[in-house]
Amino acid sequence: MILSLRIGLVALIFTVLSGCQALQKVDQGLYQVAESVSEKDRVTGQRSLSMADRRAQIEQGNAYVDQLIAQEQKNKRPVNAAVSRTQYQRLVRVFDRIHQVSHLKQERWQPLLIKRDSFNAFTTGGTYIVVHSQLMDDLPDDAELAAVLGHEIAHTVANHVYERQTHAQISALAGSNAAGRSGYQAAFTHESEREADRIGILYTALAGYDPLAASRIWQRKYAEQGNARALFHHDHPVNAERYQEAKSVGTQVLPYYKKNQINPKAAELLDNNVLWRKNENEVAAGEGGGVAALLSTALGAYVQHQQAKGEEQRQLQQASFVKSVESVLKVESTRKTGTHQLETRWRYAANGPILTDVVMGLYLQRNGKSERYVSHVDGYIKPGQRFTAIFSLPQTLKVDDLKKYGAKLYLDDAQAAR
Repeated sequence: MILSLRIGLVALIFTVLSGCQALQKVDQGLYQVAESVSEKDRVTGQRSLSMADRRAQIEQGNAYVDQLIAQEQKNKRPVNAAVSRTQYQRLVRVFDRIHQVSHLKQERWQPLLIKRDSFNAFTTGGTYIVVHSQLMDDLPDDAELAAVLGHEIAHTVANHVYERQTHAQISALAGSNAAGRSGYQAAFTHESEREADRIGILYTALAGYDPLAASRIWQRKYAEQGNARALFHHDHPVNAERYQEAKSVGTQVLPYYKKNQINPKAAELLDNNVLWRKNENEVAAGEGGGVAALLSTALGAYVQHQQAKGEEQRQLQQASFVKSVESVLKVESTRKTGTHQLETRWRYAANGPILTDVVMGLYLQRNGKSERYVSHVDGYIKPGQRFTAIFSLPQTLKVDDLKKYGAKLYLDDAQAAR
């Protein structure tokens, strides 16, 4: 409805402008204003907020990574092949295939491998992609690595870094109360992560890697880490939801997957596929294009704002539900069933809903770091029912040492059965 009104308004404006030179100049000025605060989204063709053009994005984004490289060299930490020749060569090989099917394939990009004991990769809006060595070790499957690299390139393709900065600046100027909340900020980033997942999975398929690989990553993460639904605001989709959505998107783009080869129609499929159809109908400046660009920018920003508010509210509701359930879960006993295994017995002491997808958590602080372990409880739990949650600990952590590290039990996640 809003889009139809916008098209009709632009058509009317075009009719008026076509006969008035003064109004044409006004429209050209409006177009320049729109260009200063937005850009055409490379994926959808719609306007999105950005106060930095691509040249500035590359300059600013690469400056940060250049500083990182200099810092690594100063501290005599290895980069690229010095970290691992085999892993660096693998990173370059997989990256090159993904980059060839991306919306920014005309740019010269380079992957950077740094030595870090964490599962992480990131981009800064320029032409680098930084990958931690632990991520390479944790993802021996090239298709899974491709999914992560596609996701990171997608962040730059969709201009998430500068879109978020511009949105925050404009929201502050507008005096938005919502934009200042940490929950809103996390939710805004959450929606960008969802978009990057979708784009990245399409890239994976077009590059000849299994598009269902991303879902396997998050299925494992859910099994190992749970969701931590009520512990903090989520700026990424929780593992269970990320797995389900990645599986859905991967299934949708599966027809584009040609094993170990780039799809010959990759360029065409970037603009028109089962996930989106790119809008190429932009009116010229002076012919209604200025008004259209401003309307498109404002509408896009409004939609993003509403989506972030909706996601913030959804997270609050789900966290509230988990906390309410946690308050009526009673620990009846705990016992050591092995050097590295703890058995806990619980009772659901309330007349609440039947529960499913219950995940119990164990939290502790060790060597200055937070650690979480989870236990998935099978089946349904009815009010008044007793159930068992067993925690398997790593070889470096004994059950007898849990008290020393201040270990606490908590409810990681639960759903009301439908």
